[in-house]
Amino acid sequence: MLPNKPYSFVKYGTIEESKEAYDTLNGKEIKLDDTSQNITLYLNFVEKVPWEHMMPTTLPPGLMVVEELVSPEEEGRLLESIDWTGGEVIQNAQKSLKHRRVKHFGYEFRYDNNNVDKDKPLPGGIPPHIDTHSAFEDEIISLSLGAEIVMDFKHPDCRTVAVMLPRRSLLVMTGESRYVWSHGITPRKFDVIQASEGQKVGTITPDTGDLTLSRRGTRTSFTFRKVRRSPCNCAYPSVCDSQHSQQKEAAPSFPCSVGEASKLEEEYVHKVYEEIAAHFSSTRHSPWPRIVEFLQTLPKGAVVADIGCGNGKYLGINKDLFMIGCDRSTKLVEICGEKRFETFVCDALSVPIRSGICDACISIAVIHHFSTAERRLATLHELVRLLRPGGTALIYVWAMEQEYNKQKSKYLKTKRGLLGDKTPNDSCLGSACSEPTNSKDNGSSASQEMNSKLPVHTNRTDFHSQDLLVPWHLKGCTKMKEERVESQQLPSRAEGSHRDSPVLHRYYHVFCEGELEAACKTLDHIRIQESYYDQGNWCVVLEKE
Repeated sequence: MLPNKPYSFVKYGTIEESKEAYDTLNGKEIKLDDTSQNITLYLNFVEKVPWEHMMPTTLPPGLMVVEELVSPEEEGRLLESIDWTGGEVIQNAQKSLKHRRVKHFGYEFRYDNNNVDKDKPLPGGIPPHIDTHSAFEDEIISLSLGAEIVMDFKHPDCRTVAVMLPRRSLLVMTGESRYVWSHGITPRKFDVIQASEGQKVGTITPDTGDLTLSRRGTRTSFTFRKVRRSPCNCAYPSVCDSQHSQQKEAAPSFPCSVGEASKLEEEYVHKVYEEIAAHFSSTRHSPWPRIVEFLQTLPKGAVVADIGCGNGKYLGINKDLFMIGCDRSTKLVEICGEKRFETFVCDALSVPIRSGICDACISIAVIHHFSTAERRLATLHELVRLLRPGGTALIYVWAMEQEYNKQKSKYLKTKRGLLGDKTPNDSCLGSACSEPTNSKDNGSSASQEMNSKLPVHTNRTDFHSQDLLVPWHLKGCTKMKEERVESQQLPSRAEGSHRDSPVLHRYYHVFCEGELEAACKTLDHIRIQESYYDQGNWCVVLEKE
């Protein structure tokens, strides 16, 4: 297609129908309905569309859309109450906003810095932005009137979520969605929306069979922010302007390039597991029942690869299997060797095993250590490559939802203050892979997104961010080790840390419900046999067809 020009895909039921459309439409000049402009259609034929960048199936954490908050009659009265003809012209807003008119009440919102001047109260398309932490309280709400609209949310790691805001609905932003994700409305004449009835609210999925175009109307929004009178004390100190000055040293940023992602994983995954290997292994000795059940049901003589085997606690579960393990940590592989297991050091993105020879693979608590969606998807591709047709893989990742069906996970139930930090079987695998696509919106608050820092998690508490650093309290260190650990210690220490135990921080991406399953569905020639929640982890069993 023409470089730097937009294009769309049209799917036909048969090759014959697509050829007929090509012969009929390619090169044809047509006139747009709403203008006198003539355009020429150019078509190319493709056999398959690679949907590599699946949008998340869940809303950003802390985001809620309430439908039909007001009646059509109340909507009419609210719209009639706005006087666009009289009143002041807000110079700041006119300079910053090209596709939008605004009226402010109480305080003027400054679009040049996403803040307010608290000393100057007022008498009477949205660029992507994050409302300044120190300026406003947690909840920000916006009532959409007049027309539906698609609002785009973007995480600092470049993940995006398109959210449909129906007419007369209320958008509520709290927590991570308010403090970490940017939000904005791209100026355009049409929105891509779900075609199915009953799918008019929530995230817009990339299901090509259920999408349609909707011409935009004129949307009027009433947005309410409460001015903050004291410093912000949110759960995201590393991205908070109020708390930023209290930090002696900067935490690592969300990676937005191959180099940044590689450096982040090297410093906050690979090096950390090399340092804590012995202590880590001492806390990983009880196999999880569902994983044992999976291994016990495999046929005698099956070839099984444990990709990210850690200290090898699953390698000896079933003596009738031929199991091999690999891990990125040399010291963890050495521990496996002491147990007489068949293991080797390698990268999860490039496993030196011939394609299609494994009857089964397991990946337990590995993929959540990769810092971009592209890396996480690449590890799934590698697992499928190893499987023979009919082979199965079991995948575990740490869940954002540590309380599910009104039951707290073992992670939350375990007493805080224990050394270390238990998840099913964390392993150390990963390296740089393809650079994520990072489209830059003109006029956006890109600098605020790119400078966002990873929050440091407080152990044994609910997660407030999908991407974070989890502390590990190291036990049994020599003085030399302690000095080496302290040199990379972050200032934002977790609560309950021990003065005599150095603290290291491991990078995690915790998965929301449906996120792992959605990623697996992008893989070719696989079907999902089972997906379930197991004590704070999202789990999938997939089969290669």
